[in-house]
Amino acid sequence: MTLDLTADPIALTRALVDIESVSGNERELADQVEAAVRALGRFEVLRDGQAVLARTNTGKPRRILLAGHLDTVPTADNVPSTVDGDRMYGCGTSDMKSGVALMLHAAAVLAEPAYDLTLVFYDCEEIESDRNGLGRISRTLRDWLDCDFGIVLEPTSGQIEGGCQGTLRAVVRTTGTRAHSARSWLGSNAIHAAAEILTRLSAYQPRVVPIEGCTYREGLNAVNITGGVAGNIVPDECVVTVNYRFAPDRDEKAAAAHVKEVFDGFDVEITDSAPSAPPGLSAPAAQAFVRAIGGTPVAKYGWTDVGRLATLGIPAVNFGPGDPNTAHKRDEYVEMPKITTAAEALVRFLAG
Repeated sequence: MTLDLTADPIALTRALVDIESVSGNERELADQVEAAVRALGRFEVLRDGQAVLARTNTGKPRRILLAGHLDTVPTADNVPSTVDGDRMYGCGTSDMKSGVALMLHAAAVLAEPAYDLTLVFYDCEEIESDRNGLGRISRTLRDWLDCDFGIVLEPTSGQIEGGCQGTLRAVVRTTGTRAHSARSWLGSNAIHAAAEILTRLSAYQPRVVPIEGCTYREGLNAVNITGGVAGNIVPDECVVTVNYRFAPDRDEKAAAAHVKEVFDGFDVEITDSAPSAPPGLSAPAAQAFVRAIGGTPVAKYGWTDVGRLATLGIPAVNFGPGDPNTAHKRDEYVEMPKITTAAEALVRFLAG
């Protein structure tokens, strides 16, 4: 098959969903996207692994970057797509092939946009961070990301979501002395010692932080606990894994310091973190985008690659037709009228 970029964005979404592209298996879809964008004849196109990059170079005073990942989580008997009423069901309908369809649709119908455009279709967003295609591009093809404003087409139900929370994971350890459980007084139970960790978490009061009109709610939660050796042994180690979602007024270093302060007196190891991103709404192009889309921007709960762009000094927001609450589910879906509305709004903004 060949992607028809001039098709209705709903039909284009369905065509994209029907090309299975679980993380690490994006080649077929990337081939189709590359061929379709090259055929437009207006873009400089570069293939990088399973990512496709395209840009215009017409000398416009401002450049807008549109970014979307091609991969999905593993399918769950939900490819090919199906339609029921106003809903299109299928893996990636929400996260985020409906957003990718908007990018392709805009590239096809806008012969003379008001901005120079950069399109980044990248791989491996749904798996470990060190394989993320946008991260790879930021390291090896940094100049391709230069722009005045970025839009990541993640699912937002058609509203603008500013910035994103940062995320940090840490393990908090307790130690004790192993002993036979029949002679427990000879040991020290590390699981019992973890009760203080859970007490601190239960009493923790997360911050609510307003930034540029967006309200970010933080959270610090235990997400896993492991300990124990056997049914007749007093354990000598217990590990509580915690996840901290932090507002954009804290960077990764400050977030790590905060978590270590909360668990002062315990062995704390930071195992993973990703940066937060400010709302990105003060740039002139961002303000024009808000006017074109309408509504009031809200905070993004969760981490997206807007955070990656923010570390490069690029203001960016999240905007896509999918419902984030259905992402990754067996019955993942997108409301088709929202594809139409979002596509019209994006084209209206880019047309100036």
